[in-house]
Amino acid sequence: MIDEPLIDTPFLLGMMRLHEYEELHSPGAMADWIEARLDQGLNWFDHADIYGDGQGESLFGDAIKLRPALRARVHVVSKAGIIPPQRDPSALSVKHYDSSPGHLSAAIDNALKRLGIERLDHFLLHRADPLMDAEATGRMLDDAIEAGKIGAAGVANFLPEQWRRLQAAMHHRLVGHQLKLSLAYPEPLFNGLFDAMIGDGQQPMAWSPLGGGVVFEDVLGESLSRLSVDFDTSSAGLALAWLRGLPGRPVPVMGTLRESRIDELLSGACLALDRSTWFALLEEARSQRVF
Repeated sequence: MIDEPLIDTPFLLGMMRLHEYEELHSPGAMADWIEARLDQGLNWFDHADIYGDGQGESLFGDAIKLRPALRARVHVVSKAGIIPPQRDPSALSVKHYDSSPGHLSAAIDNALKRLGIERLDHFLLHRADPLMDAEATGRMLDDAIEAGKIGAAGVANFLPEQWRRLQAAMHHRLVGHQLKLSLAYPEPLFNGLFDAMIGDGQQPMAWSPLGGGVVFEDVLGESLSRLSVDFDTSSAGLALAWLRGLPGRPVPVMGTLRESRIDELLSGACLALDRSTWFALLEEARSQRVF
């Protein structure tokens, strides 16, 4: 039996913009930053091969190589399957998806090399590919798990029948799922997507958990600001607490790397909200009461 890695952290630290933080480009500075996050109990880091065209994973890996003791303390999620126009090998320069076994197997190997680690704790298919050969892709993911290259496979931004087609071709369970979910975008709670994920045993990871700042606007922003005082947290912290109150305790994927912002978010991510507060925020987010 292969142990499936559970993401047990207040939030994932998203590395999408790491390549934009010049102050973290030296391996020493990045290693110090990683160690400080680990000391806070934040030991899960979210990567993808398209983040900075691989530069995010390379910068992270350079820090690990400089300070090898960090390797045993970090947990890594990485994603692949999106081919941006500049990576399209054809003359068309078209963005597309590639879930072929050859591409994904090479993506895993390349991520491990860039990151300087032996295993990805979670490897996710970044988008649902209409051309996916589920049987072939499923076999490749099973093989990668059994070879110890990935701890678990999962998906991102899939619909239920899309992931169930892949799951039916696999021996191992699809463990995690990244989806867009926040007070600014609560639709998955009402269209069956979130319930399907929970019902199929997938651990939810919520990207854009603050809606790109939308949660701080208008009536919802005013409510978060007012109610956050009662919980001794910030508006952002309260928005994370709302998200974490859902079944399965979704793990937010936070894009900030600023230490002060991370400290602020930690104050709210572990809060437990009462039902009245949770539904009051939902009401403001949807501009309507529940029926």
